[in-house]
Amino acid sequence: MKSTTALKNWLAGRTPEQLAALLELRGLPQAAGYGQGLRTLDQLADHLLSGVSVGRALESLHAGDLGLLAAIAQLADAEHGPVARQSVPAQSWMPRQDAVLDPEGRAVERVVVLDKLAPDTTVRAAVGEALERLAEQALVLPPHTGKIIIPALLHHGSAALQGYGRPVDVLLTDAFNAPEVHAIAERLGLGKGSTRDASQHKIVAFLKDAGNVQQLAAQAPPAARDLLDKLVPGPPLLRTHCFVTRYGSYSGPNSKFTMRPEGSGDPGTDWLAERGMVLPAGHDLAELPYEIAHALRDETTPAVDLAPPALTRTVPVPAGADGQAQAAAASAAWHAELVLRTVAAQPPGIRKAGGLTVRDTKRIAKDASISEEQARLWLDLAANADLLRPHHEPATLPAPRGRRRSRTPAPQPPARLLPTPHYDTWITQTPARRLLPLLATWAVVPEIFTYWPADNDQSPVALVHPTDPLATILRRGVLDALATLPTGHAVAPGALDELLTCAAWFHPALTELLDTEDLRARAKATLAEAELLGITAHGTLTPTGHALHALLRAGAERYFPAVPGAGPDLTGHPSLADATTQLEAALNAVLPAPRTTARFQADLTATVTGAPTPDLSDLLTTVADRESEGHAIVWRITPTSLRRAFDTGLDADTLLERLTAVSEGGTALPQPLAYTVKDVARTHGRLRVVRSACCIRSDDEHLITEVAATRSLTKLGLRKIAPTVLISTAPPNDTLTALRTAGYTPVLEAETGTTVLERTPTERAESQMPPLAQAHPHYGSGPATASALAAALLRTSTATAKPAATKSKVS
Repeated sequence: MKSTTALKNWLAGRTPEQLAALLELRGLPQAAGYGQGLRTLDQLADHLLSGVSVGRALESLHAGDLGLLAAIAQLADAEHGPVARQSVPAQSWMPRQDAVLDPEGRAVERVVVLDKLAPDTTVRAAVGEALERLAEQALVLPPHTGKIIIPALLHHGSAALQGYGRPVDVLLTDAFNAPEVHAIAERLGLGKGSTRDASQHKIVAFLKDAGNVQQLAAQAPPAARDLLDKLVPGPPLLRTHCFVTRYGSYSGPNSKFTMRPEGSGDPGTDWLAERGMVLPAGHDLAELPYEIAHALRDETTPAVDLAPPALTRTVPVPAGADGQAQAAAASAAWHAELVLRTVAAQPPGIRKAGGLTVRDTKRIAKDASISEEQARLWLDLAANADLLRPHHEPATLPAPRGRRRSRTPAPQPPARLLPTPHYDTWITQTPARRLLPLLATWAVVPEIFTYWPADNDQSPVALVHPTDPLATILRRGVLDALATLPTGHAVAPGALDELLTCAAWFHPALTELLDTEDLRARAKATLAEAELLGITAHGTLTPTGHALHALLRAGAERYFPAVPGAGPDLTGHPSLADATTQLEAALNAVLPAPRTTARFQADLTATVTGAPTPDLSDLLTTVADRESEGHAIVWRITPTSLRRAFDTGLDADTLLERLTAVSEGGTALPQPLAYTVKDVARTHGRLRVVRSACCIRSDDEHLITEVAATRSLTKLGLRKIAPTVLISTAPPNDTLTALRTAGYTPVLEAETGTTVLERTPTERAESQMPPLAQAHPHYGSGPATASALAAALLRTSTATAKPAATKSKVS
């Protein structure tokens, strides 16, 4: 049975959940073929066997599973010979090699695989489990019982991965015309064939015999044997002047070669070339054929290691690790709230080149009592969690008309960073619910926000566009490596290289970068962010870190810019929904319930031990200024802060009633606080700024006289027109500001004589986070989610099978 047919029949027996998991692994339906949607299981089977789809699945495997597949391909090479690889890459209009080669013809008996790769009972069980795991991902093809079949892509790349060259038959066909082939046959003592194909057949048969090759190598001069010693282990390529093209210096994809008449200057290379033991592969490039290396290698059973490298440089976890994790999480939730509140109260502007200005970043960091680096991290996480978004103001100038319309572009309106509607819900939630979307965003966002390359001479800015896929791979690898630590153990200081080696086992894409300073710098920044967020503590994963690791294992990073846990509906994604629920439970366990009361003291301070509820925080922020924070947050109540509260419409009785309701233990407020509230309320509003003509009025004639004589108010041009009325040359808002700066507590009065309450207008940016189904560009027609596509494919399969069964029954 063909591999495609067997795979199709296997797919038809999958449950909708199993098929959806496989589709998500392969990036479907988004990668369904640029406009050619998948409608049948036949089409799906063809797609799953294609090199593009198999390559995508291989990217998600760790080194253990990759090594197992490579070992199976090596066993297939030993049993069936290497797969012929073309010298010229196939063009888009040519049939792909993975569509031509049926991997069923290169099957290896399951017993042979287990005996060769896992002679030990323990290893045999691990290999068996790995084979079943790979079978669920369609990387071991059905049938899975008696034979092991792997996709064609692995066979095509097997010899190259082992350091082998191409087969001699392919190299001869690509490199030589008939005269050169006949000459090699004669030098090997095979005699000239009647045709070129006959001579080539003799050469191939001769060199496929390992004994013949070993005999040739034994007869070779010392220079040739030295050359073989270097080429046999791989790589099989050699720079040499031994060959020259028949068309002069030009060497194209179809060039034919001949031996250089005067020789290469290296007798060893010339001796091997004359006998077909090295053959042309390009201009001044020769290749050792597969058969030569295979005959001369000391072949051993391929080694398979399905366990990650152990982290040996460990230390016991200190006793206070849990407390540090709890403090880090609480601090993270509080600082995130402060940063977003600051942005909501005074939205910063966005530069034309992108990002926030350094001045605005410093202001936000100062208001939140954190470093600029941490402020940038919270801003970037909040922006990618859809809590903050850039908002462009509407254009105030009309668009140019006539000729100027095509020549002069309309001026771009300024942009500011505003909260989205999600912020209004977020700010009312518990600390655990507020931290959840930010941690989920950190896990999946393709950027390390606190890492700034050393060669970048620009100042770090917030609101960086995430464009670094390596960041997600490194973050996942670090968490994978830390998850292997035994309970009660942590990575020792200075063991970064060992940690990265373990991370590279889980994600082989990191292997080539292991010895680079850039990867170490990225890893240090990643670990620092993880500790700041309470994901790690003292070099080990916290319970929150383990839950976040489970969210990544569920495939959350596949959907970015949609962030599971930050708003998108998770219906139809049970694994993501379960992982998100576990993360929220972990955060609820580590973060105490928010405090609903404060302790008021005679020195006019209010102290909250722990995180306050949003309502308590709003009340204290309205009537007081935040003075310090840490395990306890302290607000200080001043006449200025009370005036700010009265400006919002509160009166003394209401304010005292609300403060008493949140007093710790239900105790009465200290007398100094109650007296201060009443004193400020008594003077508040005695001056009235009239908006119609910007008059200042008060029933207190002495107060009017005092204001008119105040030297710091000279710029207002005040003039007394009645015992209780002053007029000002400045607008109402400027007059209010000047009076407050001078120490007075005026209020704004409308033309009707009523007091105007001063409230900051609420501005919001439009939410832009897509649902999970639209997280990536969707090229194919049909269902947009893996679950919907799986259901549609299985429905089509059932509908197609029923008529066939009916016809068989009738006949």
